[in-house]
Amino acid sequence: MAQSGEPNCAASREPSLLSVSASTQDNLERLGWDTFFSAQAADHPGLIPARVSRPDLNRYHLLSATGPLVGLLPGRARSAGQSKADLPTVGDWVLVSPIEEGQEDADAVPTVLIEVTLNRKSKFSRKEAGERYDEQVVAANIDTVFLVTGLDDNFNVKRIERYLLLAWTSGASPVIVLSKVDLCENLPPRLDKVEKIAMKTPIHVVSATNGQGMEGLREYVTRGKTVALLGSSGVGKSTITNYLLGHDHFDTGAVREGDSRGRHTTTFRELCQLDSGGMLIDTPGMREIQIWADQETLTASFSDIADLALTCKFNDCQHQTEPHCAVSNAIAAGDLPQARLDTFRKFKAELAILTARNSNQNKASKRPAKK
Repeated sequence: MAQSGEPNCAASREPSLLSVSASTQDNLERLGWDTFFSAQAADHPGLIPARVSRPDLNRYHLLSATGPLVGLLPGRARSAGQSKADLPTVGDWVLVSPIEEGQEDADAVPTVLIEVTLNRKSKFSRKEAGERYDEQVVAANIDTVFLVTGLDDNFNVKRIERYLLLAWTSGASPVIVLSKVDLCENLPPRLDKVEKIAMKTPIHVVSATNGQGMEGLREYVTRGKTVALLGSSGVGKSTITNYLLGHDHFDTGAVREGDSRGRHTTTFRELCQLDSGGMLIDTPGMREIQIWADQETLTASFSDIADLALTCKFNDCQHQTEPHCAVSNAIAAGDLPQARLDTFRKFKAELAILTARNSNQNKASKRPAKK
């Protein structure tokens, strides 16, 4: 994915940005810099590493070892990208060069050119909204994904299953966060439903309002580690982020009475740094979350069904009316919910459509243009 151009000659005229010291290295490591990225940066001497904290129209807010920067993406970099998914997004590491000495934005933040976007360790993606089957990268280079869902009237197990599938695809480690436990009067049956589909994924029951269970989340946001919070509007992502940050950085709002659906109080994705050195990425609520995965990830996410299928009499068993079907027997015995199998079939059908349309879209893009 790495995209590069000739380093800007102004880099040699900006010693404050290029200075290297033990403190500089420490600051980079606190932002998540490690050998995976430094090995790539070695091919581009003279450029400065920075991390995208927030994309903003045609510019990028960046964090560097020496402080905040504003990054501009040259036209050659935009044309080099094969799709929107190749362009920098929140959490990405980029290599930059100063435009010219003294050039700053309105807030006196140095402006730089983004010369290279480094390859990602992980990325959380979904299908972009619309007719085209394009990938939208929600966040990059994350170590842990908090899949947040409320224990209020907005509780939805199928939504958790969908997020889990995307999380396993991302390369990051998923953690299920059941928020608003202070508003839940029937926790045991809801927790039981989540445990049955979690596939050994850690589950935390929390309330950012009274602090219940919140300290357990801090274990994931340690020095140099990045955690992204994902979930629909109104589940408490921003409230959890503010609690972990120790101050109200993001706006929060009440959910709608009747169905507990939230309003979009967070309208952009942003990476923030905790005093501990960990990084948090808060994201807007996603009510439409279409899968972007592969067959291997689908099988891993539904390993309970996959393991049972191995003991079916027929290798091509569809788990319907076939005799000696281990999956059907598990449903009859109450060991596997029918809804679990229904969800698996739904995701499998979506994946088949995604694969076919991606293939057709790629073939169309490779056709020679008509003269």
